[in-house]
Amino acid sequence: MRVLFDTNVVLDVPPARAPHARAAALLTGRVEQGGLDGLLCAPTLTTIHYVAARTLGAGEARTAIGDLLRIFEIAPVTRAVLLDAVGLPFGDFEDAVLHEAARRAGAEAIVTRNGADFREATLPDYAPPDLPAVPGTMG
Repeated sequence: MRVLFDTNVVLDVPPARAPHARAAALLTGRVEQGGLDGLLCAPTLTTIHYVAARTLGAGEARTAIGDLLRIFEIAPVTRAVLLDAVGLPFGDFEDAVLHEAARRAGAEAIVTRNGADFREATLPDYAPPDLPAVPGTMG
């Protein structure tokens, strides 16, 4: 299953935010082991770097970004993605961009802790603990 991870899920990966860290770590592990095809939207990486640099320092922030780039594919944000996102009835433009980047990158779903933000989505969204395992894969 090809899934885009919302920024809030990636921020939950340990040693980050409890009580969500375990579910986020399990999903990231599934991506790392090849049991889930994980995508990140390009702006997610800049947000992660900003937060990590403030809390862990610039060196560890760059290491974290390198780790994410090793594990995840990137759903690019192009002019077409932005134009499509502008036309969506999402309450938050960032969520519309994530959705359109996911859709254009061939994602089958979005994993997020804020499902209400994706009410207008054409892709299904799942909370981290609810993302189904795909038969024949790890998870």
